[in-house]
Parts: sequence; structure tokens; C-alpha cells
Amino acid sequence: MPLVDPEHPFFAKTWVRWFWTLLTLGMAVVEFAMGAPGWGLLFLAAGGYLGWVLLIRR
Repeated sequence: MPLVDPEHPFFAKTWVRWFWTLLTLGMAVVEFAMGAPGWGLLFLAAGGYLGWVLLIRR
């Protein structure tokens, strides 16, 4: 079972897929800027995964 189902109706709109991807990547930038590299890497990985699943593979 995948972590994120790109076929779910919630992700039907393009702006929703972009919003969640950019939100997690933006949170990674915030965490790195605040000096928390562990959380930054976690959000960077999550944003990369969302970008791959929701934007590239779909």
C-alpha cells in the first residue's frame, strides 16, 4: 500500500498536488533556516516523495 494514493479524489485538482508538494518543501527550508537539519531532511524527503508520486509519476 503506497503512502499517498495519487488516484484519491482529494488529489484530483492540479493545484492541490502542487500545494502539498510545495508546502512540505517550504517547510524543509524553514526547518533548515531555524537550525533543525533533522526535521529539514525529513520534510525534504517527504516533499521529494510527494513531488515524485503526485507530479512526476501521475
